Amino acid sequence: MFLNSAQQPLELWPLIIYAFLTLLIVGGMLGLSYVLGQRHKETQTDTIYESGIKTTGDARIRFPVHFYIVAMFFVIFDLEAAFIIAWAVAFRDAGWEGYIGALIFIVILLIVLLYEWRIGALDFGPKGKKILKEYHKRNDKKLNNLSN
Repeated sequence: MFLNSAQQPLELWPLIIYAFLTLLIVGGMLGLSYVLGQRHKETQTDTIYESGIKTTGDARIRFPVHFYIVAMFFVIFDLEAAFIIAWAVAFRDAGWEGYIGALIFIVILLIVLLYEWRIGALDFGPKGKKILKEYHKRNDKKLNNLSN
């Protein structure tokens, strides 16, 4: 038996009734929508509709690898910024231990950033432009071959 903070038995029957009623309501709504919902199969039912414009080609295009690298860096550094902001909010409560922890965290961030810079992961200069130009040239060739 579960005990609350006053060491008295915790009664679970309200929680069990609540869970049962929730499942009953959700199941009832799903069942009613299945019974009362419309079912039809016409020629236009499975066609793609995009703002009245007929679709051409495939929507699955390949993005350059730089796109994914930039996206990963954004997510990583965005989350790290959120941690640093949370630390700044609790600065006084964290004390010296929190300060040293945040300092170690920021130093690790800087080491990772320098490593990424050294291996060229952040280099989108002329080399990156050459890669993108080659990528677009290959895609143009594929499109020309498909259209002929």
